[in-house]
Amino acid sequence: MSAKDKQAMTALRVGPASENLMSTIAPTTSMIQHGSLLVIDDNASIRDMVCLRLSRKGYRMTTAEHGRKGLELIGKEDFDLVLLDIEMPDMNGLEVLKLIRQKYSASELPVVMVTAKSQSEEIVDALELGANDYLTKPIDFPVALARIHTQLSHKRAKEALRESEERYALAVLGANDGLWDWNLKADRFYYSPRWKSMLGYTEKEIGNGPNEWFSRIHPEDIERVRTDLASHLEQKTPHYENEHRMLHKDGSYHWMLSRGIAVRDSDGRVTRMAGSQTDITEGKVADALTGLPNRVLFMDRLGHAMERAKYLENHLFAVFFLDLDRFKVVNDSLGHLIGDQLLIATARRLKACLHSADTVARLGGDEFTILLEEIRQVSDATRLAERIQKELAMPFNLDGHEVFTTASIGIALSESSYERPEDLLRDADTAMYRAKALGKARCEVFDTAMRDHAVARLQLENDLRRAVERQEFRVHYQVIVSLETGRICGFEALARWDHPTRGLIGPVEFIPVAEETGLIIPIGRWILEEACRQMKQWHERYPESPLMICVNFSSKQLMQHDLVNQIKQVLEKTGLTASALKLELTESLIMDNAASSCSLLHQLRELDIRLG
Repeated sequence: MSAKDKQAMTALRVGPASENLMSTIAPTTSMIQHGSLLVIDDNASIRDMVCLRLSRKGYRMTTAEHGRKGLELIGKEDFDLVLLDIEMPDMNGLEVLKLIRQKYSASELPVVMVTAKSQSEEIVDALELGANDYLTKPIDFPVALARIHTQLSHKRAKEALRESEERYALAVLGANDGLWDWNLKADRFYYSPRWKSMLGYTEKEIGNGPNEWFSRIHPEDIERVRTDLASHLEQKTPHYENEHRMLHKDGSYHWMLSRGIAVRDSDGRVTRMAGSQTDITEGKVADALTGLPNRVLFMDRLGHAMERAKYLENHLFAVFFLDLDRFKVVNDSLGHLIGDQLLIATARRLKACLHSADTVARLGGDEFTILLEEIRQVSDATRLAERIQKELAMPFNLDGHEVFTTASIGIALSESSYERPEDLLRDADTAMYRAKALGKARCEVFDTAMRDHAVARLQLENDLRRAVERQEFRVHYQVIVSLETGRICGFEALARWDHPTRGLIGPVEFIPVAEETGLIIPIGRWILEEACRQMKQWHERYPESPLMICVNFSSKQLMQHDLVNQIKQVLEKTGLTASALKLELTESLIMDNAASSCSLLHQLRELDIRLG
């Protein structure tokens, strides 16, 4: 055996004490997740012995006889750790280490140097170059296994941490959330780049103070935010959560959902609080069905338009209030699914009629509004209304059904001195109702006379409700004469309203309001009962005359599910025979409710009630 081989064997010598130490310190095969190790050493005996001892512990071993070979293998394969001898010919271990560290950090590829005890200076150099640890010759394998295990554990822990951070970063990026971290002791905030970009700012445009957040919260929301934060900090709530508006760099307000949780020390004192911020503007200001802006966003844009009008000379804009005619008929006959499809298709057609600067919104139901920006004259608005009417008059093909609809449109202009967006929208709504009253499928431009009419109509509605409670109605009877005999054959019951201050009011004025408000139901029942009672008295007074009483019915009355029972009860209560009662139903009334009308008419005829 040569001197060099003897030296190698001495370096690999392991005594009984070391074996015992190995059994107590070195991890067993089941304790560790084995890795792939590379041994770079010019001594074949050392390479073989190291491979033998470590492979028995489950490590996958690869060897290189010199530094260049080792670097070549590192470039081709993935290793978990390198055992690198310092003293090698041609290229020593320090040179190899330096090249490894140019490509891999200490956490990415741990390197454990193997050196003689006399090479302490080189060990220092190696550690400064980025070596993770070192082993001295002769190698004590229990110690070697422990140090290898420690380095691999550190490597895997850092990899797990990095993967966790990457997953968290990807999750945050995917959720599109901004992050904030509040150090309460220093009263200093960290705002993530996404948090800042949500508000239109770059990284350097926002500092780290609390006012960067609180000063941008809408004045109407700030107190609620502070209250919710305080509740969580005082442990009244398990976490902080609040929806509020924040001022964007462009001057608009965005809705934000802010969440957070406090971190407390061992004494229960809050040291910091961290959370996220999500832009929920679209969900807060968009209509869920059509995707159009909702009332919140529409009113915000209308408010901005009114502000611009204060500073821009001759700045004119218009507000449209649009209501689909006969939408309820479509919903009731074809179902809500088709009704929803009609609303979606209507939204598309309305958008197609507008410029990008204009806004169309859905307020709810079948009501849409339009903000028409920068018009020159009233005719610009009316021309658009005509175009919309033509577009909506075209048939809609919805799930195999051809559906037709029209729209009543009210227009209010910014010419008047409006102070609030709500007033402008109210007047457009008033004009729309005027369009409906004049026959539907048309547009009307608001004027002050409409407002006076609307106020008067509201007063009339309030008075009408009181009239029902106070029974202020009267029935007048118009004689019906037979053309064949020239004799009186019956009477038509005509409703009159004995108003306490205005005197008698005819049905033309109050019946439409009663139908719209549903008050026609109690009014109609009272008129029917009063007319039947009076006819019963006349029958008793003039038994030889087969008189009949005619009572007019509205569509609202006809749609009552228990109408037949109501009529039966009135006849029983008054004692009038059914054949003496004639119900006046117009042809249009029957056709509008064809499905339900057929069954109703059949039941009424079976009762021997006349129909006209």
